[in-house]
Amino acid sequence: MLLKNFYTLAELDNNDKENVMAIVDLNKNHEVYQGHFPGNPIVPGVCLTQIIKEVMEKSEGKDLRLVYADNIKFMAIVNPEVNSRLQIDLKVKYDQEQNLIKVNSVTHFNDQVFYKFKGNFKPK
Repeated sequence: MLLKNFYTLAELDNNDKENVMAIVDLNKNHEVYQGHFPGNPIVPGVCLTQIIKEVMEKSEGKDLRLVYADNIKFMAIVNPEVNSRLQIDLKVKYDQEQNLIKVNSVTHFNDQVFYKFKGNFKPK
C-alpha cells in the first residue's frame, strides 16, 4: 500500500475476473489530510488511482505496474468525513498478445460518481 492505513478493503468480488467490484473504507484521520486540506479534507486524485491499482493487484494476485492512463476524470470531490466508503466497479479486459490488463473503472457511492479511470496495467 502506498500510504499506510489510508484505507481498508472491506469487500472484493472478483468471481468474474472481467467485472470486479470493491468496497473501500477511507481512514478520515489519515495524516495526508493534514496537508490536503486542513479543515476540509479531500482525497488526492493520485490516491484514488493508487487504490485502483492496489485493488487490481489484489484481484489478480500479483504486482502490477500502471503503464498507461488515457482517461482520468474527477467528477466530484471525495471528502472522507462525508464519504468514507467508496465502491469501485472495474471492467477488465485481457490483451494476451501485449501482456496488458485494460481497466475501465468508476469510483462511486450510491448515485454519486467521484472518479472515472481508464488505463492499462502490466505484471511486474
